[in-house]
Amino acid sequence: MKALVYGGPGQKSWQDVPDPRIVNPTDAIVRIDTTTICGTDLHILKGDVPAVQPGRILGHEGVGTITDVGASVGNLTVGDRVIISCIKSCGHCANCRTGLYSHCLGDEGQSGIGWIFGHLIDGTQAEYVRVPYADNSLHRLPEGVSDEQAVMLSDILPTGFEIGVQYGRVKPGDTVAVIGAGPVGLAAIATAGLYGAAAIIAIDLDKNRLEQARTFGATETVISGSGWKEQVLALTDGQGVDVAIEAVGIPQTFEMATRIVRPGGNVANVGVHGKPVELHLEELWIQNINISTGLVNANTTPMLLKLVAQQKLPAEKFATHRFALDNILDAYDTFSRASETNALKVVITR
Repeated sequence: MKALVYGGPGQKSWQDVPDPRIVNPTDAIVRIDTTTICGTDLHILKGDVPAVQPGRILGHEGVGTITDVGASVGNLTVGDRVIISCIKSCGHCANCRTGLYSHCLGDEGQSGIGWIFGHLIDGTQAEYVRVPYADNSLHRLPEGVSDEQAVMLSDILPTGFEIGVQYGRVKPGDTVAVIGAGPVGLAAIATAGLYGAAAIIAIDLDKNRLEQARTFGATETVISGSGWKEQVLALTDGQGVDVAIEAVGIPQTFEMATRIVRPGGNVANVGVHGKPVELHLEELWIQNINISTGLVNANTTPMLLKLVAQQKLPAEKFATHRFALDNILDAYDTFSRASETNALKVVITR
């Protein structure tokens, strides 16, 4: 089969590789019908994730059709159309039983690490992929949900909702600021209303993304240049926001979140950070704020899937560019130049 293979920092190629096969009785083989590219893939290509070794097939988001199942797979059959969760879950370890799938203790990939696709085992940017713990790591798709909608449930929608909205403790009537209107930030904007946010302020440098944020549910937008903090405070009667969601992953944006949250509020870090962040506890300790971090558990995917199926979440709006699987290198070029191409998610189909 063909797959997108990591060759070391700055190197990738679309090449022939062996077909995946059933290794454990809980495995399934899925033919990839639709996949996409995540910002984390770009971090890998920069060399920011040293655990990813040359030769690894990249990708952790996908929708496809089951072509084979192991002897212990009980809930799925060949021919089922499924979402591939970005997080493995064995379903029976101590962490999985509490819904902490991101720290699944199953041996696949590495015990204690849920993110394995395109990281510790071969991923979804390929014609086929082996999915461990298939009964818990795959979600059967109902009729009426398109591949483009479904692939957004592999990662970005549960990430924005769980790590931004849930960990940020959004509650009815809150004012929420989302710093970074990329795909995950937009996912947080799109789902903050599920918990009753009264106002959602999108903050970004990119005017196009701020315009997109309005279509996903932002009630106000602020360009993060000169005077951005004063604009946010003016929108909150000088009090600051109830919840500040950081969705970029750089030190400056994390500090921005801590500067606009009101006393007693919440800062939810969603961004993937590659550099240390300075935390001014000498100032923050007296503010009674909560700071949360986390990797998505994807335990909300079934619930979010129902909302997408009922047209209550605009999952299809994330798809801005479309490519054939054989043109995945062009898709990477477009996605890596998002500031020029206005790409949110590039959808790659068989």
